[in-house]
Amino acid sequence: MDVKKILTLAAIALVIYLLLNDPQGAANGVQNVFGWLRDAAQAVITFIQRLFA
Repeated sequence: MDVKKILTLAAIALVIYLLLNDPQGAANGVQNVFGWLRDAAQAVITFIQRLFA
């Protein structure tokens, strides 16, 4: 097995472990990531609006 495949399987196992042992914490983590993505998208939109205004 190559290193990339091993790391991928380890990441998947970690996600499954976290979902089973702390589903509330996993949900909070996902909400945080989506919040960061939303904030980043809003910043880009604001930048483009000000650039062309």
